Amino acid sequence: MAVYLTVKLAGAAYLVFLGVQAFRHRKQLKASQISTRPAEPARGGLRTLLDGVLVGVTIPKGVLFFAAVLPQFVEHSAGHVTLQMLLLGLVPISIGLVTDTLWGLTASAARTWFARSDRRLSLIGGAGGCTMIGLGVTVAVTGRAD
Repeated sequence: MAVYLTVKLAGAAYLVFLGVQAFRHRKQLKASQISTRPAEPARGGLRTLLDGVLVGVTIPKGVLFFAAVLPQFVEHSAGHVTLQMLLLGLVPISIGLVTDTLWGLTASAARTWFARSDRRLSLIGGAGGCTMIGLGVTVAVTGRAD
């Protein structure tokens, strides 16, 4: 119990420390620094898509989910079980592709918008610092009551 409490309080203190540092240095975020960073080598859209597919296919959780859930929705008497499984599997994959693409485009647009203003960057840095301080305090005062 004492080790748990020590680790918990040390983690909470570290979160508060990081939050204070982020809040104190929020004015150092400059739009010019973000937009003038050295460019990374460009990746093609197809390469990025293939990387995402590889990651998605190799996550065991996804494979187990499809193996456990999809067979319940297959109508064996209709035949073409393999085709039914493929079509049922394509539905969540298609939904995920569309929603993840929209999230990525939205995040890119938000980053560009924030990066155009030093004031906006300062507000984001301050909000992030306050959030970490709040999380650290929450971790410190909540938990098991053994």
